Amino acid sequence: MRKSLFLLAIAAFALASCGDSDDSAYMKTVNGKAGEVIVILDKTNWDSEVGTSVRDVLAKDYPMLPQREPSFTLINISENAFSDLFKGHRNILYFNISDKVAENGVFVKRNVWAQPQIVITVDAKDAHIADSLVRADGEVIFSAIDQIEKERIARASRKFEESSVRSVVAERFGGSPYFPKGYSIKKVADGFIWVSSEKTYINQGILIYTIPYDGVQFPSMETVIAEQNEVLKNNVPGMFPNSYMTTATAVTPTMTSYKYKDKSYVEIRGLWEVANDYMGGPFVEHVIYSKDPNKLLVIQGFVYAPRYKKRNLIRQVESVVYSFEWAENFQNK
Repeated sequence: MRKSLFLLAIAAFALASCGDSDDSAYMKTVNGKAGEVIVILDKTNWDSEVGTSVRDVLAKDYPMLPQREPSFTLINISENAFSDLFKGHRNILYFNISDKVAENGVFVKRNVWAQPQIVITVDAKDAHIADSLVRADGEVIFSAIDQIEKERIARASRKFEESSVRSVVAERFGGSPYFPKGYSIKKVADGFIWVSSEKTYINQGILIYTIPYDGVQFPSMETVIAEQNEVLKNNVPGMFPNSYMTTATAVTPTMTSYKYKDKSYVEIRGLWEVANDYMGGPFVEHVIYSKDPNKLLVIQGFVYAPRYKKRNLIRQVESVVYSFEWAENFQNK
């Protein structure tokens, strides 16, 4: 289990965001599609090492999808084309490459021209330095954009929330994610709740359940997967007899530890499938210490969308999982 660089990214994000506008509440709302990043960089550098580095950082494969999809969709435009329309975009990576630059660096700000917006500026005296900065601070750049993408979805979940669902989950587990409109309770069992948003050819689900914990050592990924497979087998049936949801074995899941604000948790990403059937898709889950010292709480989100790309769909589900709070910390809209 590798230690995440998430804290480093968020710390840099917080420090560099100190110059954010106090007038963000009066700004226009951002435009652009989820997962898009506008990259302001001249074509010469876009087609050379700098552009390659940007693509390596932001267009790398989104983790644990059945088919390859980039983490972000990049749109390159030149500075001359950077009009007011583009200034209102949700995610902007701006390159200022000039020998007149006073200080080389990567600087992150929110809500410069719209809200909720992130603008990351790379100031460099030349293209070689710009390339080095992107490679050195790539995790910070990626995490800052990924973070605000999740925040936007979580904010919408709170604003347009199915609060009755949160109440049911919180009553049984002491806390809950914030579920947006369209989610409903599909199943309630002992120590298990299944919340689902089902549309034509798209199913986004959140499973909340507990697994045993000895109170001493956090279990290995293999132990967590074995426990969750038992829960899934007993609670998430397939369409046919003796079919049920389980963790796919063709690709080994990943397990990463995180600490953000007052939350410590383990994130597991992988693929799920239905035993004795042909259904499957991606999942992401958080495993946290529960109110019961002898149990761990699992909030597992999954997507089934055989006809569609899944990056944005799993990111939406991940944002719901990410929004989990204990009942005493619930926020008003």
